[in-house]
Amino acid sequence: MSDDRPEKPLPELRASDADRDRVAERLRDAVAEGRLDMEEFEERLEAAYKSRTYAELEPLTRDLPAAEGPAAHPVPVAGPAAAPWAGRIGGAGTSTLAVAVMSGFQRKGRWTVPARFDAVAFWGGGELDLREADFAEREVVINCVAIMGGIEITVPPGVELDVRGFGFMGAFDQRHSPGPSRPGAPRVVVTGFAFWGGVEIKVKNPKPPLGGPSLRKEL
Repeated sequence: MSDDRPEKPLPELRASDADRDRVAERLRDAVAEGRLDMEEFEERLEAAYKSRTYAELEPLTRDLPAAEGPAAHPVPVAGPAAAPWAGRIGGAGTSTLAVAVMSGFQRKGRWTVPARFDAVAFWGGGELDLREADFAEREVVINCVAIMGGIEITVPPGVELDVRGFGFMGAFDQRHSPGPSRPGAPRVVVTGFAFWGGVEIKVKNPKPPLGGPSLRKEL
C-alpha cells in the first residue's frame, strides 16, 4: 500500500501564511483537548505568527499528537498565486477623513486613497479596504485614532507596508506580512494612536471577479 502523504518540507524553506495558520489551529485544538494551558498556548501562538521558516514552526507542535485528518506539521500547499495589486497611481482622493462616534464607517471597492487619510473611531468601528483601491500618490499615510473603538485596514499582497502606530492599553496589530513589494505598487504608512482600542492590519488577496474560478467551482 503506497503512502500518499507529502514529504516533510526542508527546514530552511520559508513558511507561508497558510502554514502558520495551520499550526495556530493545531495549538487551539490542543488547548481544547487539555494538552496546553492558556499561558503556553499564547506563547506558542505568538511564536507561530513570528516564524519565518519550517524549522521555526516545527518545534511548536513537535510534542503534540497528530490531529485527525490533515497532518499537523506544516507542508507546502499548491494554490493560486497572490494576485497583484491592479490599481493605478494618480488622481484626487475620494475622501480624506472618516469618523465613527458610536457608529461605523467603511471605505471599500473602487475608491482613491489620498496622500493622507485620517480615520477616527470613538466607541465605534471602521473598515478601510485597499484591495481594489487606486492611490493618489506612490506613498500614502493612513493616520488612525482608535479610542475604545477599532479600525480594520485590509491591503493586498505586494504593497509596501510600514506600521508605526502606538497603542496604550490598546494595540496596532499586523498579523501577516504583505510579502515582497511588487514593482510599481504603492507604499502604505499606517500611523496613529490606540487607547483602549485597536487598529488591525490584514493582508488578503483581492476578491475574485464575478464569474471567476470560485463562482464556477460553486456552480
